[in-house]
Amino acid sequence: MNKNHQAEPVYIESAMCPMPIRDRGTIILGHGSGGKLSHDLIKERFLPVFDNDVLRRGDDAGIVQPTLCTQLAISTDTHVVKPLFFPGGDIGRLAVSGTVNDVVVMGAKPLYLTVGFILEEGLEIGVLERIVDSMQETAVSAKVQIIAGDTKVVERGKADGVYINTTGVGLMLPATNISGANARPGDVVLVSGTLGDHGIAVLSARGDLGFETDIQSDVAPLNKMVLAMLDASEQIHVLRDPTRGGLATTLNEIAQQSGVSIVLEEESLPIRPQVRAACEMLGFDPLVIANEGKIVAIVPDAEAGNILATMRQFPNGADATVIGRVTAEPAGRVLLQNRYGSKRIVDMLMGEILPRIC
Repeated sequence: MNKNHQAEPVYIESAMCPMPIRDRGTIILGHGSGGKLSHDLIKERFLPVFDNDVLRRGDDAGIVQPTLCTQLAISTDTHVVKPLFFPGGDIGRLAVSGTVNDVVVMGAKPLYLTVGFILEEGLEIGVLERIVDSMQETAVSAKVQIIAGDTKVVERGKADGVYINTTGVGLMLPATNISGANARPGDVVLVSGTLGDHGIAVLSARGDLGFETDIQSDVAPLNKMVLAMLDASEQIHVLRDPTRGGLATTLNEIAQQSGVSIVLEEESLPIRPQVRAACEMLGFDPLVIANEGKIVAIVPDAEAGNILATMRQFPNGADATVIGRVTAEPAGRVLLQNRYGSKRIVDMLMGEILPRIC
């Protein structure tokens, strides 16, 4: 074939879709990883179509102002974790916690959730009851109410038991301005605890590790701790929960939103020996492994001590520590500095290493 020849566009016609659709490839597992493929899918396929000022901010929840006196944070998430039950949690606890956390990291007090269930024909009622009870227990713990929902059932073999969608609504706190675009040179980066626990716990529950581990998922609603942090300081610039794609992806998103560089100190990263060992055996980087009960906070250096002290008052923040700093250059990059002063680039997750993790 002549290398200069360009193939004609491929179009698909069907009775259900009379207008031609240009073939642009297919969805792969990596599009659900929370990493670069997910980022590109959102940027190239969703944002141009749904474009508006709220979405364009690129944060974990959208902030809207239905009245002159009220601002709301609204976030939605869908959970397809496999297996449904894993050490330290289950899909129900995950669904409530994940959405509560996405709302509170915007500086909002979570109030209400809606829930949608996609159930597979043949799912045992007892399994569904365990999941629903776990959701209610987690909602009570987080002091939120589940106020609306929907249920659909699909044929046997089409849903791996149950998928859950949750939408959360929270009331923005006064004078709060938290966004991934607010990191500033001179800020420090805090994390509330050990990294990679959730991903390794779920992988262990699948029997994919080849050895036993006592790692428990960190899945938990973090709104009590985060609201206490916001009460302790009005100077918190960024809050995020590093879920899919792990810490590396979350910090890359922040660096790009803020136009700054983030330099991590390798010796300061809190990683359990069991997680480190599992990652070394499997060839994974713990910085891209999912977390479901951790918070990243970017704050002025002068505020770090006060905020850390507040975090450490809570069980989910007992291991909170400083892991890095924000610099001006190279803008949009995350770097990891080792004990000898050498640095390497830390990129967001490429592809998918742990599908169906949340």
